[in-house]
Amino acid sequence: MSTEQNVQIVKDFFAAMGSADKQGLLALVAEDVEWIIPGKDWPLAGTHRGHAGLAKVLQKASAEVETTYPEPPEFVAQGDRVLVIGVATGKIKATNRAFKDNWVFAITVQNGKVTKIREYIDTQALARASQMETSAQP
Repeated sequence: MSTEQNVQIVKDFFAAMGSADKQGLLALVAEDVEWIIPGKDWPLAGTHRGHAGLAKVLQKASAEVETTYPEPPEFVAQGDRVLVIGVATGKIKATNRAFKDNWVFAITVQNGKVTKIREYIDTQALARASQMETSAQP
């Protein structure tokens, strides 16, 4: 597929995520898709595999995080790789703490399907927003 076609697939992927179009999203990703979200101490970190893993992380994201994207992301592509560069703001629902996350998604598209997603995110900002308050012990 052409670089332009790969960018369109990734744009369609983001649009399907944004509109919660589960069937449309699954149609755009390979059955063995791998999504790596770095970090620890926050709800979405980990490696998520396959359609079931994708559905689980998106459901968890909906339940645990409120996110907005104040400006459209930038798409940069070469061959089968599409980088999506953007910023997100929001809050972790469990702590009610806000965050600002500058992020890059490195997405691989093969045979018309998203096969690999690797997020590069501000893990420290998200971990801080996810930390529960601890009260001082007497």
